[in-house]
Amino acid sequence: MFGLDKGVVRFRLVMSLVIFLLLGVWRSATSAEAIQQVPEKTSKTWHLAYYEGGDNSSYRRYLISTIERLMELGWVEPAEIPHLNNSKQLWYWLANNTKSNYIKFVEGNYYSAQWDQNLREKEKQKIIRRLTQENDIDLIFAMGTWAGEDLANNTHHTPTFVISASNPIESGIIKSADNSGYDHVFARVAPQRYEQQVRLFHDLVKFKKLGVAYENTKNGRTYAALNSITKVAKERQFEIISCYTQSDISERAIANTSVITCIDRLAKEVDALYITEQGGVNEQSIPDIVDIANKRQVATLSQEGGDAVKYGILMSVSSPDFDSVGLFLAKALDDVFKGAAPGNLNQLFKEQNSISINLKTAEIIGAYIYADWLAIADRIYRQIEQPETK
Repeated sequence: MFGLDKGVVRFRLVMSLVIFLLLGVWRSATSAEAIQQVPEKTSKTWHLAYYEGGDNSSYRRYLISTIERLMELGWVEPAEIPHLNNSKQLWYWLANNTKSNYIKFVEGNYYSAQWDQNLREKEKQKIIRRLTQENDIDLIFAMGTWAGEDLANNTHHTPTFVISASNPIESGIIKSADNSGYDHVFARVAPQRYEQQVRLFHDLVKFKKLGVAYENTKNGRTYAALNSITKVAKERQFEIISCYTQSDISERAIANTSVITCIDRLAKEVDALYITEQGGVNEQSIPDIVDIANKRQVATLSQEGGDAVKYGILMSVSSPDFDSVGLFLAKALDDVFKGAAPGNLNQLFKEQNSISINLKTAEIIGAYIYADWLAIADRIYRQIEQPETK
């Protein structure tokens, strides 16, 4: 054949066949590898549950944002989630109106301690029995510090997502930002958040005495980030003046009154107030807090942020960005649904400093806001608005 030796031709044909076969094997392996890189979402339906210490608007907003991000990731069919009046209504709406081939919000899997210590112990035992004996819950949302404390343990091994706990490390829910201490527990942490808030507040106001109202319990001191405040106070050499409130109780009106009474007392003694997250700080009490502080020309910082600055608190720093937190939580849930252990996930959430300032409050109390502060502020309110519930 064209002058080639038959042996050479035979050799070339054999080599061509070998190369063809090897190429086919390589292509098959490559295709199989590509398929493996796009895993199936899950081979089972995940039955979800919800447990909270009591109703809290932040819990609802975190949950809604997380579910919306799960919709974007393809775990739940897209739907518009309404902003309902309480967490039970929200959970029941999710159970009856969402569609998914992978996860199910079960109406009977809703639990709340209603900020009642006695009921809390009963609900905790009821949930633990359910998790260990019936095995019909595949993952549970633990909303807030109470729920995190009750479920971050080895009395069960159901995947548990602790959401919206003020400081899960200080409260003992998890061991560290790097390690929850349990294979089945995940808790979002932002350990520098409160220190950053107080430092920036001091940069703006240069106060000498900072008033802090909080419940004088382990949880109350944790909610108020007292350790973080104390650390900054030593650095900046300002004094902390405390007043004790009632927070984790079922009677909201009593909690509100306790906060307003403390703010009234502190405003006479300090030049700045750190309005911490607790049961008595809400849309009902914030207008009274603002009125008292502004009449005394006392600067105010909202720990929680949100709409507090719109309602007259002077400023907030790193107020919750529910969309970014929801995406962070949804991606972690995505990993768990695909087989990851919650305790192996990254819990550290890096918050961006988001500054809100109310210029009307600044005018009333005589606080001068420099142009560079206005330039870096993410939200500027020129009036004091009233909550719809007021």
